[in-house]
Amino acid sequence: MKIHEDNALGALGSAIGRGLLAGLAATAAMTLSQMIEMKITKRESSNAPVKVAKETAGIAPASPEEKPKLNQEIHWSYGTAWGVARGLIGLTGLKGLPATLIHFGAVWGTSLVMLPKHNAAKPIDEQEPKEIAIDALHHGVYALATGLVYDALDAGSRRERKLRKVANDLKTLIAKFK
Repeated sequence: MKIHEDNALGALGSAIGRGLLAGLAATAAMTLSQMIEMKITKRESSNAPVKVAKETAGIAPASPEEKPKLNQEIHWSYGTAWGVARGLIGLTGLKGLPATLIHFGAVWGTSLVMLPKHNAAKPIDEQEPKEIAIDALHHGVYALATGLVYDALDAGSRRERKLRKVANDLKTLIAKFK
């Protein structure tokens, strides 16, 4: 049985799967970055995920004691899901820094619009430069980690092998003419 090599649905599924894994790893990196920063700055944990979830989906903790747990569940789910966007970017053929910058812009840009809209953060023009820098740092850690993991998972793809073969064939051809 011959498998069709240009399977668009298979490529989409693979990109989404790699994106989810990359998003999960990046959420872990961002969480670690936030934990270190909060220890240094003495900043309290944000409850933005719960605020947005309550306003947009009607999701609320069953009790005040459940709030931190729900906040973390939403944080991890949201961060993991944003990995899908990186997978879709990967389908365009972009990788490395260009793909990471696009992903960073999408993730942080959404945060800058969505959180103030749902009263989970001040608009950027009302924040102190230090707050903006910290937020950009954490979202940068997220985007960078997503990109590194995604590109590592994608390195053995059929498209990558095909490009390597073309490059090697080209090198061989050039060597013959020298």
